[in-house]
Amino acid sequence: MTEKTLKTVLGFDFGTRNIGVATGQIITRTASPLPSLKAKDGIPDWHQMEALIQEWQPDAIVVGIPLNMDGSESEMSRRARKFGKRIHGRFNLPFYEADERLTSFEAKEWAGKLGHKGHYGSNPVDAMAAQIILEAWLNDPVNKFLSG
Repeated sequence: MTEKTLKTVLGFDFGTRNIGVATGQIITRTASPLPSLKAKDGIPDWHQMEALIQEWQPDAIVVGIPLNMDGSESEMSRRARKFGKRIHGRFNLPFYEADERLTSFEAKEWAGKLGHKGHYGSNPVDAMAAQIILEAWLNDPVNKFLSG
């Protein structure tokens, strides 16, 4: 996909119970959180995912890959990559990976500054993490097709 056709991107923070979602715009290089998707052992309701794709009409998706701090793979990074590949396969959307190390920590810190009480089980910050992942990807100079 070229920079002229890539306009809207959906970003995901993969989790086994909740999947954070954000929408981003290439022109502004900003993202906004959307309601998270519930998941059962990392599997979303594919009808909800289809509705999300139809509503936002993204040109691509970005999935945060939770690598270990030393950059090595983890079981969750393999599962997150599989999730991205499944979206690609089902909806024929380009799939990009983003390093998401420390984004959950950053999202919790950010949420705390906004008054979050720390009950992340009942009030998760997955959508905020998805926003952080997507904005980092949108502003990464390695993404040469986004420049200009």
